[in-house]
Amino acid sequence: MFDVAVGAWITLIVVLVIIVAVLGAALFIVPQQQAYIIERFGKFNKVQFAGIHLKIPFVDRIAMKTNMRVSQINVQLETKTLDNVFVTVVASTQFRVNPQDVATAYYELRDPAGQLRSYMEDALRSAIPALSLDDAFARKDDVASDVQKTVGAEMARFGFTVVKTLITAIDPSPQVKSAMDSINAAQREKEATRQRAEAQRIQIETQAAAEAEKTRLQGEGQANYRREIANGIVDQIKSLQAVGMDINNVNNVVLFNQYLDVMRSLSESNNAKTVVLPASTPGGYQDLYEQVTKAMLTAGEVGK
Repeated sequence: MFDVAVGAWITLIVVLVIIVAVLGAALFIVPQQQAYIIERFGKFNKVQFAGIHLKIPFVDRIAMKTNMRVSQINVQLETKTLDNVFVTVVASTQFRVNPQDVATAYYELRDPAGQLRSYMEDALRSAIPALSLDDAFARKDDVASDVQKTVGAEMARFGFTVVKTLITAIDPSPQVKSAMDSINAAQREKEATRQRAEAQRIQIETQAAAEAEKTRLQGEGQANYRREIANGIVDQIKSLQAVGMDINNVNNVVLFNQYLDVMRSLSESNNAKTVVLPASTPGGYQDLYEQVTKAMLTAGEVGK
């Protein structure tokens, strides 16, 4: 009886071990953001996503564990622009497997990253040579968009989606960079020279306008000054005539007063000068009067 009981326990344990082994081989867990490809007798059977699943032991097998997260590859290549400038272009592409095309992505492409890299290099070598160096910098986003559309259309046939493509760098040779810096410096100096010339022109115009206004005001002041002097002389003549003096005496008085004013102005001037006066001053005034009178008569006759 004891031997029978021991044999039964051993059989039970063996059965339990077999059951656990079968369940262990049949059950499998797919982590989040992954997909398992299940083959049955070497032929594709189904795709299992995140969760716990069953497969037939020794009949089904996990052929591939596919990562569903976004991956990225960087491509660096040398090409030339439309104006024959060689540049090094660096591009980055983000891609992922389509959930509906996991089997296609596994069975169609052996090296998806390598194939994607080849498509990107071909697209860049077609896009960059159609642009000048300046346009390549200015239209970098357009180039990235065109590359993404071209590569995306090709990779979609194999179950992949190109999420985003970026042109991260366009680097000319050091000699080209130096030449570009020289051109930019020359353009900036040209603009600075133009601005300085414009500022100088404005300054000259402002100074000229100020000088013109100053001359105009000085002319007006001088005219007003002479007008007041003339008005004063007229008033003086009228006053002398009002007391009964004839015109000749009046002229003598006016001229003599002008003569004295001029002498006083000369004496009060701060400028050093030598003034030659008639020896019999103020008796020499008669000579001055006769000279002025003759000059006025001569001018009158010439005017006729």
